Amino acid sequence: MQASEAIKKRRSVRDFKPEAVEDDTLMELLEAAVNAPTAGNVQPWKFAVVKEDNIKQELEKAALYQSWISRAPAVIVVMADLNRAAAAYGRRGVELYCIQDTAAATQNILLAAVEKGLYGCWIGAFSEKGVSKCMDLPSELRPLVLLPLGYPAAIPSPPPRRQVEEVLF
Repeated sequence: MQASEAIKKRRSVRDFKPEAVEDDTLMELLEAAVNAPTAGNVQPWKFAVVKEDNIKQELEKAALYQSWISRAPAVIVVMADLNRAAAAYGRRGVELYCIQDTAAATQNILLAAVEKGLYGCWIGAFSEKGVSKCMDLPSELRPLVLLPLGYPAAIPSPPPRRQVEEVLF
């Protein structure tokens, strides 16, 4: 699949088939993530793959009770290692670069997933404290994205997008 095709096919999917996502496939998605661009090659990202129902249910609670999260076969929690970011770039590393880097890694996961017939939904609406507590994260790991993934029950139509001419400054 061409990158441009994956970009155009990517959708936010919230309804998944119950079929499990293979560990090898998840590892391929994480391989795509660690090949994302990163400021100064710091690579401040950490990832957790959650398949356990009880933890997915806790993540759902932390994500404002978005009930479909726990029905996804897998949830990738994308985190920033704040110590790693600070050691390289101080405050700017913590406040900006690690967020940019983990965003690029998340997009790589979503695009690689499309190639495998998987879809997900980038979730930023959640309690960081709630996620940290249910995942028992150390204080230097900041959860930034919840990414439920699975085989889609249906793929939604593309949403309307602004034309390039509208956004070109």
